Amino acid sequence: MTARISTKVVIPHPSVPDCPITGILEQLGTEKPAVTQGRKIALILHGAMGHKDYLFQRRLAQRLPQDSFRFDFRGNHETPGTWGQGAFGEDVKDLSVVAQYLKNVYGYSIATVVGHSRGSVVAMRWLCMAPPEALDVTTFVNASGRYRMAKVLESAAANLWREGFAANGYYDWTTTVARKPVTVRMCPEDLELFCSWDTSLVWDKFPAKVHALTIHGLSDQTVPPYDAIIYARALGARSPGTHTLHMVEGADHNFTGRQDQVVDYILEWWDLHERGELKSSGLWMTGVRGKL
Repeated sequence: MTARISTKVVIPHPSVPDCPITGILEQLGTEKPAVTQGRKIALILHGAMGHKDYLFQRRLAQRLPQDSFRFDFRGNHETPGTWGQGAFGEDVKDLSVVAQYLKNVYGYSIATVVGHSRGSVVAMRWLCMAPPEALDVTTFVNASGRYRMAKVLESAAANLWREGFAANGYYDWTTTVARKPVTVRMCPEDLELFCSWDTSLVWDKFPAKVHALTIHGLSDQTVPPYDAIIYARALGARSPGTHTLHMVEGADHNFTGRQDQVVDYILEWWDLHERGELKSSGLWMTGVRGKL
């Protein structure tokens, strides 16, 4: 594994002063680089009620052949604030704050964005907005991203939410984040915001030059695997950017027990990009050079 320096960075939030964003900056080498102006960096984004070291995020950061930054969105783990199920707009603002800070303070050029689930949806909206900090992005990884937002109403969890709404006007969702119990309160309006979040922008607004990889488990019970097919259609129609679809047999939404494999998939695809071998959109199998 390539040597690198890990540094915890706390980024001031200009619009929410009491919500500084905490993340980990991974820099290649055995000591901190003297100059980072123009140096490429990858952003790694976690999903709902996750954190910066969740699932494959830390493993990927420690194997990527470039600097990276992974962070906790507001209301998650080490970043204070209130998390909201439908508050995608706030997550997009957090991502924008991080990107601006890395560019303005360090001089980094954001070249790669990797998102899991909610993080993918947030990243795609940010890329579609085309802020100055996103203009150098050439590669994007969508792991388990949802397209049909209202499909969440068909999940098993939705029945529990409805029962809570009917009984109390809200539902308290308790889960474990970074090995600690966390409870967040969901209200009907949160669910409405979630379902109304517009993902269709990717058809017309996603940057034409960005090469994209979608990884999705065929056993995903949280986000239907067919959503990956929709993204393949939307992002595969662009040029010169390509879209590669990799469906993982037997994998669930979080790729349980498959974390290292996911990192391998991403790195192999990224290597194809670096060698200029991503020429067209299509299906892809790890270990097999070429499209199916």
